[in-house]
Amino acid sequence: MTQMQLENRHERLCPVCGSSPEAAKIYFEEHIDTSKLNEFSFASRKAPEYLCYQMVQCHRCDLVYVDRPPSQSALAEVYHAAEYDSSEEAADAARAYAGIVSGLAKKRPLKDALEIGTGTGVFLDVLKSFGCENVAGIEPSSAAIAAAPDYRRPWIREGIFRESDYAPESFDLICCFMTLEHVREPKEIASSVMNLLRPGGAFVTVTHDYRSPVNKLMGKRSPIIDIEHMQLFSQRSIGTLFDSTGYVDVTVRPFANRYALRYWTRLAPLSPRLKKMASSLLSTLGIDGLKLSVNVGNTAAIGFKPTR
Repeated sequence: MTQMQLENRHERLCPVCGSSPEAAKIYFEEHIDTSKLNEFSFASRKAPEYLCYQMVQCHRCDLVYVDRPPSQSALAEVYHAAEYDSSEEAADAARAYAGIVSGLAKKRPLKDALEIGTGTGVFLDVLKSFGCENVAGIEPSSAAIAAAPDYRRPWIREGIFRESDYAPESFDLICCFMTLEHVREPKEIASSVMNLLRPGGAFVTVTHDYRSPVNKLMGKRSPIIDIEHMQLFSQRSIGTLFDSTGYVDVTVRPFANRYALRYWTRLAPLSPRLKKMASSLLSTLGIDGLKLSVNVGNTAAIGFKPTR
């Protein structure tokens, strides 16, 4: 992100409930070091940089959000140019997300499904395995799409999510995993998803929970403190987002990720030297690839479009 993009910022209301930032309290002070920004700064599952814009906490809905974010065009540009280097972690995440969607697939047919922020489209394979006949993904990173196998690329549209790119009421399921934090207007996303779902269709998200014990314990050393994040949810604020956009039978619950020990080490709040030592030790012991399920402070939310 260039200095010009950093400066092209304007104040916004709370992107979930519309409250004024004047009534909010500062939650994180701004910390931007442009010398640390690189082609992976807006890439998924990168090593933490602990850079962030000023974030405030909404007194009404409990959302923590950037009160003066970059423009939508600036965000689209940096995500388009971001590198991609997380194939193993993406596959691990897809397997974990499958546990959320499997229950939905047992209750009703999921003929048509869309994933917002699909990366290489690995979760689209999971949706196919659940019987989805037509799957689609939207992804802004050209590098991520280039890393997808040839057979998946026709399923993926390059760009940012726009409701107008899809027919109304054309999906039974829309998923948005670890992506709502990255957009400027999460309520617009949720409203657009509502319009694209068929009656009874499901919207499924996974988001960070800044109020989780692990994130509160790590404080400013938590990986959720990141220049990519335009907002951070709690269970209360993600529930408010779903309720205020008309979803019914909303459930919000903690979610455990499953990754290799080498990835958990990369995220740990340790110095580069200690991370290198820990990684070397795990590799020497032959356990760096051991998969471990950990609740690191994420939340799964599911809501349904009302039936007529």
